[in-house]
Amino acid sequence: MADFKVKNLNLADKGNLLIEWASMHMPVLNQIAQRFTAEKPLKGLRIGACLHVTKETAVLVKTLAAGGAEVALCGSNPLSTQDEVAAALAEAGIKVYAWRGETTEEYYWCINQVIDHKPDITLDDGADLVGTIHASRKEALKNIVGGTEETTTGVMRLRAMAQKGVLKYPIIAVNDAYTKY
Repeated sequence: MADFKVKNLNLADKGNLLIEWASMHMPVLNQIAQRFTAEKPLKGLRIGACLHVTKETAVLVKTLAAGGAEVALCGSNPLSTQDEVAAALAEAGIKVYAWRGETTEEYYWCINQVIDHKPDITLDDGADLVGTIHASRKEALKNIVGGTEETTTGVMRLRAMAQKGVLKYPIIAVNDAYTKY
């Protein structure tokens, strides 16, 4: 299994500059990263993420990795992926499968690459990762203890699954968090 698939690794330097800029504007996450680096509270956890691959997401992913987590990331929207950021994350050792303009087939290939890393926790934006796990990758359910969902649409999809009794692990709806307001 490849550790990454991105458009062009040569874009990593530009991606690192973008991530550095975003990090300067995310002081709380930087404080968490410092604490995580020292304490490693996520050591041994595998996190599967299907999120917008942007400079802001990169700061989050690098924070999770600083905490000891093994993170596998794919893009939740092929049109929002910043190829430079994906390259920088790949260069930093993050398992990233994302490039701008993926076809539908490539998009689901990337999701399946993340699932192949056997996540314990999922971070989703739109519920495609969770939906794929429940629809065609049920073997992954045995490892997963919980997850998050970023979008209202994704939360609606997952609440419908929960009402039908088919959602097999707890999900935190990020938009319901008071800090979001």
